[in-house]
Amino acid sequence: MQCSITLIHYNNMIEIKNLSFGYPKGHPVFKDLNLTVAQGGIYGLLGPNGQGKSTLLYLISGLLRPNKGEVTMNGVATGLRMPSTLSEIFIVPEEFMLPAITMKEYCRLNAPFYPKFNFDELTENLKAFGLDTNINMASFSMGQKKKAFLSFALACNTEILLLDEPTNGLDITGKSDFRSFIASHMNDDRTIIISTHQIHDVDKLLDHIIILGKDGLPVIDSPVSVIANKLCFNMVTSGSALPSNEIFSKPAFGGNNVISIKTDESPETEINLEMLYELAAENPSVIKQILTNE
Repeated sequence: MQCSITLIHYNNMIEIKNLSFGYPKGHPVFKDLNLTVAQGGIYGLLGPNGQGKSTLLYLISGLLRPNKGEVTMNGVATGLRMPSTLSEIFIVPEEFMLPAITMKEYCRLNAPFYPKFNFDELTENLKAFGLDTNINMASFSMGQKKKAFLSFALACNTEILLLDEPTNGLDITGKSDFRSFIASHMNDDRTIIISTHQIHDVDKLLDHIIILGKDGLPVIDSPVSVIANKLCFNMVTSGSALPSNEIFSKPAFGGNNVISIKTDESPETEINLEMLYELAAENPSVIKQILTNE
């Protein structure tokens, strides 16, 4: 089984070559995976639980090492955990522990590992979430811990930021704050990869979409602009005929949500990422052919 993913945006930063990985006594997660991640943009890594999303982030960060092949950042294997590499990669896992100290003390201990860390940015980040550097983190709720750790992660100003299910534990207001927060911190030098199954929490943020299917194979690997140029997402009211170029439909209140192939006369529509995800799960061969057909 060969799996090939290509992300192209700016200059190449991370390369995965012929990577195979599996946990002891478990089935292989990836086999002969090839992936190029370039500088800039927000990438959504989507797929059902157990299909390797978190594992891929851990391999990129160097927390896991391939059984075969390599993962490199600017030509250096991330598994070597060289200081020059680790200082440009930050991962926020789905679950983590924070010590029972103030954020200010946490920064004193950890910020030196990140040469571009900016304390003033951290203060502003925390303020946006209603927190400050003097609060003892032992008193934080799960949602507050996510906000505090994310604030620190962004203040490190690493080139690569890996977020694994970042909205888990956040309430509705916190999720809205998260979207605004991430969008306001993007620049051409930073690449963010968000692994999630909470599609609605991130759909408006993404520049590039990867949807993994069975066995970790990518069903969709495409810039948002390409998807918008090839597909239309519409609501067809009850009693109306579906368009002749329809490829997927789902009943909704008052009619059907429909995905159809875009024609020269079709207006551009907003991507319905939940519908796209369902299409990828139900008919992966159709969507792969449409998006890869030049």
